[in-house]
Amino acid sequence: MIRRLPNPSYMAFPFRITGEGASTSQRAAHVREQIEQVLFTSPGERVFRPEFGAGVQQLLFEPNASALWELTQRRLADSLAEVLQGEVDPQTLTIQVEGEGETLKLLVSYRLATINQWENHLFPLGGG
Repeated sequence: MIRRLPNPSYMAFPFRITGEGASTSQRAAHVREQIEQVLFTSPGERVFRPEFGAGVQQLLFEPNASALWELTQRRLADSLAEVLQGEVDPQTLTIQVEGEGETLKLLVSYRLATINQWENHLFPLGGG
């Protein structure tokens, strides 16, 4: 029989050493950290996984319009579905992208499969 831990500890990202050793995160924080890694890693940045990442920093220099939002939404959906496989119920993963002035807003929503907990995270880019 395979036993799964409902909420194990994971090594935190970014990696930090404390007096007790490597800092850790619980499942919900770990999944958010994984999302941040995908968002802010540019494709080709990782040597052994050149396809990893969405590189959203590059979007700051693009016109903030609906065409960009749709392309970003599709790119993020593909990248996050692969990285979060097993952690997030794929049927519940939604990404909303919209612009407001000089700010691009990314809203990622999902349900953690193991602990049945809903999460919503807003990532504003740009705008000073």
